Amino acid sequence: MGSLHLHLFLLLALFTQISADQTVKTYIIRVDSTSKPFVFLTHYHWYTAEFTEPTTILHVYDTVFHGFSALLTPVQAASVLKHPSILTAFEDRRRELHTTRSPQFLGLRNQRGLWSESDYGSDVIVGVFDTGIWPERRSFSDLNLGPVPKHWRGTCETGVKFTRSNCNRKIVGARYFSKGHQAASGFGGIVGGINETIEFKSPRDADGHGTHTASTAAGRYAFKASMEGYASGIAKGVAPKARLAVYKVCWKNAGCFDSDILAAFDAAVNDGVDVISISIGGGEGISSPYYLDPIAIGAYGAVSRGIFVASSAGNDGPNGMSVTNLAPWLTTVGAGAIDRNFPADVILSNGKKLSGVSLYAGVPLNGKMYPLIYPGKSGVLSASLCMENSLDPNEVRGKIVICDRGSSPRVSKGLVVKKAGGVGMILANGVSNGEGLVGDAHLIPACAVGSAEGDEIKSYSASNPTATATINFRGTVIGIRPAPVVASFSARGPNGLNPEILKPDLIAPGVNILAAWTDAVGPTGLDSDTRKSEFNILSGTSMACPHVSGAAALLKSAHPDWSPAAIKSAIMTTASLIDNTLNPMLDESSKKPATPFDFGAGHLNLDLAMDAGLVYDLKHEDYVSFLCAIEYGPKTIQVITRSPVNCPARKPMAENLNYPSISALFPSGSTGFSSKTFFRMVTNVGEANSVYRVKVEPPKGVVVSVKPGKLVFSERVRKLGYYVTVTVDSNNLVMDDSGAVYGSISWVDGKHVVRSPLVVTQLEPL
Repeated sequence: MGSLHLHLFLLLALFTQISADQTVKTYIIRVDSTSKPFVFLTHYHWYTAEFTEPTTILHVYDTVFHGFSALLTPVQAASVLKHPSILTAFEDRRRELHTTRSPQFLGLRNQRGLWSESDYGSDVIVGVFDTGIWPERRSFSDLNLGPVPKHWRGTCETGVKFTRSNCNRKIVGARYFSKGHQAASGFGGIVGGINETIEFKSPRDADGHGTHTASTAAGRYAFKASMEGYASGIAKGVAPKARLAVYKVCWKNAGCFDSDILAAFDAAVNDGVDVISISIGGGEGISSPYYLDPIAIGAYGAVSRGIFVASSAGNDGPNGMSVTNLAPWLTTVGAGAIDRNFPADVILSNGKKLSGVSLYAGVPLNGKMYPLIYPGKSGVLSASLCMENSLDPNEVRGKIVICDRGSSPRVSKGLVVKKAGGVGMILANGVSNGEGLVGDAHLIPACAVGSAEGDEIKSYSASNPTATATINFRGTVIGIRPAPVVASFSARGPNGLNPEILKPDLIAPGVNILAAWTDAVGPTGLDSDTRKSEFNILSGTSMACPHVSGAAALLKSAHPDWSPAAIKSAIMTTASLIDNTLNPMLDESSKKPATPFDFGAGHLNLDLAMDAGLVYDLKHEDYVSFLCAIEYGPKTIQVITRSPVNCPARKPMAENLNYPSISALFPSGSTGFSSKTFFRMVTNVGEANSVYRVKVEPPKGVVVSVKPGKLVFSERVRKLGYYVTVTVDSNNLVMDDSGAVYGSISWVDGKHVVRSPLVVTQLEPL
């Protein structure tokens, strides 16, 4: 029934468009590959004979997805959709990037634990879907690396300023995907296609983001690394000997198109990658259903072939339900702050010192006091935000300018102040950003401050017409406490598509991360920034995601027989919940204890993940059962899984997906006692003869029982199941601010603690 509704919905949507729109657009067409007539030698011949002209086809997909993308009018797309072999069609969409001490902070030390036992991941290939790579960086040296792994089947595509010699035993392959991007450019999208004055039509990175994420996951040791003196030390990725396969799907200032991302998934799976790292999402905290989401579809094709896929959660926190990349086969990574910071102080003429952060590396103010001005006092929003052409040079010349955060890039506000003659900038958070701060390599002396500090500085300036201030830059400080904390920008749960699955899955370092950078732009990414920097310091869930990709590479290297679900389980069930003060992790935006809606299972802890004890494994049939449970019909499921499926007569429970976390949903209008029972199966990956006992931390006001309470494993018994019954008294259940209460279920054998978060929430029934 679900597939019929899907088909009718898509036809209706397309016909509605037709009356108003005859523009050519890129459509991604999902075809039932089993219905290809024998007269056609290939699917391409079939597609061009029955559905569209050869010149309109952009990509043909045959691995993670069966079908093609093509330039069609809505009339043509509606006509194609009527064909019985077509399962679905959807418009190409543009997506956005989720824009040196972190390996140690994860518990990785030389010659100990995960790094030594996995030979630093040397036989594992990590595919990075991003803006390309700057191959000359020291982080990508192949010195003393062994031969390219035998399972690599990919290629090194050449293009502008990128030759075969730019690939080596470290960068084993590189490709670029631009057809979707160029098609959108020609038909009312980004004007002019690939702008070759700022871009390279090749795998070379003109943006910097891809070079940064690739070196975070798998950069080699680079001694004397720093960003203009900040974060100096040795830079290295999480899996320094893992190989990199580069898939350039995102283009400078132009985002990343679904049709190109899907083509990259197809290529990466055929090329033989072991891990895929994708720091890309829909943006705006909005998630499409899985059958209309090429990242979910492509990732399913990869995971079903044993490839682990890590994705970023998005940067729309601390708003609730902002997390993206929600498919249960994806590992969705939020961001935490590490124990390193770049403090700067605003010193007011009354002697008050207010702390903030900065990566400014130019000539310091040396304690000289300058007049303070807040352009926002005029009530003009653009002036308060220091937008382009909003500042009056007569007002700001020779002064330190207070600018509100938002609407334009943080570093470009400093440029606006500089152009207007200002000598410095104080960048003030709004209420929505709270006290969450990230460092920026500003072009003028500048300091970011939290919302409360910003308000204090503004009120001091307003009440003292002769107020002056200076900014003192304190360089790099390590050993910050508490750490980690959940970054205020890190996207939060609950899961807006299927709250039965807790998202994000976990958090990893994502604030002020030092990694390799392109030579094409300066560290701010602004056109006017002519500085060259081998490394840059960036923040975002984009930076957290490759930490987990690198971790997966190390685990895959140490445990080649583990499935993607087993690797994900090991990472989640060993994640840390406490900070370096041995207290529960805090939420940076509220300064209150964080919850599983903020951090999922916790913060990545690699030493423990190596020896997880038990794992929650998942196979193709489990995911199909989950898709049946959320009422996708067989044809809709086939869009994702490629093969036809039959749902069981008795509808499964989505909550029974064998996930390493448990979400218990109860209808919000109910009264009295309600209970739900869940089933989980664990696989012993530790010592054969092990006995685990359950330890339950029930959420406040909730009764949790687990049967059996003891699991006895042996040489012959490697898998055992258990039931969890959650009982709530709706009359006495008090939810927290996010509408949930939290607990956990752990299996303990004296050596391992295999922990699953338990979230109990009340929802309005649909």
